[in-house]
Order: sequence, then C-alpha cells, then structure tokens
Amino acid sequence: MSDPVQTISRSLSADVRTLSSVSQNVANMHTPGYRAIRAMPAFLPDPAADVGGAPSAATAIDQRDGVLAQTGNPLDVALRGPGFFVIERGGRALLARAGDFRTDRDGRLTNASGDTVMGYSGELRLPPGEVRIARDGQIFVGDVAAGQLQIVAVGDPARLQPAGDGAYVYEGPLAEWKGAVVQGAIERGNVDAAEETVRLMELTRHAESVQRAMSVYDKAMDTGINQIGGN
Repeated sequence: MSDPVQTISRSLSADVRTLSSVSQNVANMHTPGYRAIRAMPAFLPDPAADVGGAPSAATAIDQRDGVLAQTGNPLDVALRGPGFFVIERGGRALLARAGDFRTDRDGRLTNASGDTVMGYSGELRLPPGEVRIARDGQIFVGDVAAGQLQIVAVGDPARLQPAGDGAYVYEGPLAEWKGAVVQGAIERGNVDAAEETVRLMELTRHAESVQRAMSVYDKAMDTGINQIGGN
C-alpha cells in the first residue's frame, strides 16, 4: 500500500499543475495562435516509477481551431485544421500557429516576434506589390509566385513543447497537413472561457476533498500516537 502522505502530495501537485495551466490559458485567451494547455493526470502508485527522468506529470497541447478575427491585412494569415507554420529562431526550426506576419526592410517575411517565416525553399522574401496568399499557402505578389509557406502537421502531439513567444519545439514524426490558409485574418487563442471556468470549479472541489482527507488522516495519526503514548 502506498504511503497516504505521498498519495495526497501527488494529488496536490497535480492540482497545482492544473491550476497553472488554467491560469496560463485564461491569460492568453486573446493571444493570436495560442494553443491551450491541458494538464494530464499521471498515475504513479510508486515513486520508483519516476526513475530514468520520466516525468510524473504530463501536459497536452490542444489543437482545436481558435476563433478567427478578420483584419483585412494581406499579411495576416490563419490556419484551419491541425497544423503549424515553420519558423526559424536563432538558427533553430520551430513551429508556430500565429500568422500575424510582416516584412522587414529587406522584404523578409517574419512574425510578430521577429522570427523568420520559412518556405519550402528556405526563408521567404517578398518584393513590393500586392500580396495574395492561396489556401494551400502559396504566395503571389501581383501575378508572380513568390514562394509557399511551409506548413506541417505533427504526428505525435504529445511531443509538442512550448518554446516561448508562441513557438513550439517538436521532435517527432510529421504528418500530412490537410488544412487551409485564410488570408486577412488572425486566429485567436483556442481557449474556451466557459470550459476553463468549469475546470477551475472542479479543481476547487477536488482540492477541498484532498484537504478533508488530510484532516482525517492527521486526526487518525494523532489518535494513534496518543493511544500508543497512553499504553
């Protein structure tokens, strides 16, 4: 039988992780392209299950589409369906969902954080002119093709890890992207306020039940110690 104190401790730790994910989701509700974080329960009957660096907790990135906000800006693009833009930051390829793009003084396509937006042939540089972006990510300036946005789907979403500023590290198999690009729009965070409120209420009830369990266990231990001391 596992130690009740350890069981209660793991339960409280899980509640703290869930609260952290709820707080982060609510804070980023209106952040373009933000992917909600879901804390996944971890069942570890024995602390030895943590050997080898295996995490005792896990999070999952919610890949449901967020609501679109129409902007009319030709360099604002949103994705429909599971998928990510490929960006480059510090020489490293990362994934990102936010498509609030712009061009720098050299015509290079970047995102709001200054990361380079990648095409299938490398970085994208756009000449002056009217930009049109097709549903498959092909970019045209006037009638001239100027490249295609590199968009990928992940084969193992559990391997997605936040890298900061809306980017994700992913080291796993890729899948075929089957979505669509919407020009002139930005995808808001896929956070459902009502769903997060329900999660917070459930979390509060669970924490209260754990607190009661701690109180009962403490009283039982106190009674047992007193009985031993009286013999």
